[in-house]
Amino acid sequence: MAYQERGGGGGRRPAQLNVLGGLLEPCSHEPLTGFFRDGCCNTAPEDRGSHTVCAVMTAEFLAFSKARGNDLSSPVPQFGFPGLKPGDKWCLCAPRWQEAFIAGMAPRVVLRATQAGALSHCDLADLKRFAIDLN
Repeated sequence: MAYQERGGGGGRRPAQLNVLGGLLEPCSHEPLTGFFRDGCCNTAPEDRGSHTVCAVMTAEFLAFSKARGNDLSSPVPQFGFPGLKPGDKWCLCAPRWQEAFIAGMAPRVVLRATQAGALSHCDLADLKRFAIDLN
């Protein structure tokens, strides 16, 4: 079984799968993303927001998210958060991606870096329509 280092010094845990059934690939190390800040959209029961969709930020989506009360574009230095800009990849909460999809504001996604748990909130067919890593 493959293992990954757990972010924040928490040890090792089994590797997780992506929505295509393969091993979960990294989403972004610059900026450093993920619920565990390990660069991957790994999840665990304590991740109540389901930070599982590796999304490519757009100005439109960042404005949509800010209007919904989650400002992802403003830096928060005390938490080491640089603020996101268009083109950045980020482990987005699956319910927020679904909300943006319904509103016609969904950002593109990296399926190989989107954790399988996203399928509890999003349809694979919808994610595939927004995929940047399908041929």
